[in-house]
Amino acid sequence: MIKIAVILGSIRSKLGESIFKYLQANFPDSDQVTYDWIRLEDFPLEPYHHDETPLSNPITGLKDNEQKWLNRLKADDGFVIMTPEYDHAIPGVLKNALDYVGPEVDHKPVQIVSYSYYSDGGMLAAESFVEILQMLKMMVLPTPVLLWNANDNFTQAGELIKDADNSDHFEARLKEAFHEIAFYTQLLHEHPFK
Repeated sequence: MIKIAVILGSIRSKLGESIFKYLQANFPDSDQVTYDWIRLEDFPLEPYHHDETPLSNPITGLKDNEQKWLNRLKADDGFVIMTPEYDHAIPGVLKNALDYVGPEVDHKPVQIVSYSYYSDGGMLAAESFVEILQMLKMMVLPTPVLLWNANDNFTQAGELIKDADNSDHFEARLKEAFHEIAFYTQLLHEHPFK
């Protein structure tokens, strides 16, 4: 049994919440995979202020919510991280949350899902995200999921509007991405890097 975290990497995105609800409804737990549904807003983290560099040294003096965040990531075997695009990059709150992270995600696979109200689908955010995740020693899957003009495709309740442009593509691409992250998470869980 593997555990995959799905992280909503924004605290202000109604669109992100709609897509998050869609994923929850369409990717239930199975005999092989359980999902850990994480909203960053449930982990109100101060701007990173510890003296340690998490990739080099354990952080001392962690507050309860900071430790809770790291414990959740440590317990997960793989990740799907959802991000909108803010000024051609990921949101500051997501970058700050990752600034706390060190060995908890080392050599674990991650799939990027970017979304946008615009036609680029958050492509620049997805591109800028790769180097951050690689710095954390995560195994970044090669093709991000780009959801463009996504507000035309998802209702606030998290339903995919079937007759909207690109909805068939988005449905198929998300299924493919979740299959791929499950495959690589299982593979690395059974054969951890040493």
